[in-house]
Amino acid sequence: MNKVLLDSRAIIYPTALFLVGAEVDGKANFMALAWGSTANNQPASFSIAISHRQHTLKGIRQNMVFSVNIPSIAMAGEADYCGLVSGSAIDKVEACHFTIFYGKVAKAPLIEECPINLACVTEHIVDLPDHALVIGKVEENHLSENCLTDGLPDINKIAPLVLVTNIRQYYSLGNNIGKAFTIGRQITGNNSSS
Repeated sequence: MNKVLLDSRAIIYPTALFLVGAEVDGKANFMALAWGSTANNQPASFSIAISHRQHTLKGIRQNMVFSVNIPSIAMAGEADYCGLVSGSAIDKVEACHFTIFYGKVAKAPLIEECPINLACVTEHIVDLPDHALVIGKVEENHLSENCLTDGLPDINKIAPLVLVTNIRQYYSLGNNIGKAFTIGRQITGNNSSS
């Protein structure tokens, strides 16, 4: 198989889309963000990379808390809007008709319409050349009750929005192709973890 050399940007293809929230000067604000990931298991931590110019980063620095909200495909328009305009000029909560709630992490606004919400307390901010890498300890996870099947999160009901950045397109998830941590065992017959 031939390979093509691309530029030096990190290519993660595709990525989940998140709506990261923070109170900025006392007002809830959300931005669309694709550079986010689980950072640690115990304690549970989540990392986000935010451009230094982002209004939401100002709120994270002010309060040292943030939220991560996972929008469904039904929220594609609202999620995209949160990436098109700045909260310094537009009230995105009002424009998108978001219903905001708070858990035990004060000043970490959560979006009720999003199926999954994480409330995080900032533990580290690493200033990189054009972004800040923010690592937060996950204090709470909220899941919409209607996204459960037999008491467990159901990916088909959550219907997360996926972003393919280089072609600027949103997608939904595709078909289930096999059970994780199981289908690979047919290759080696080894049941141990790596």
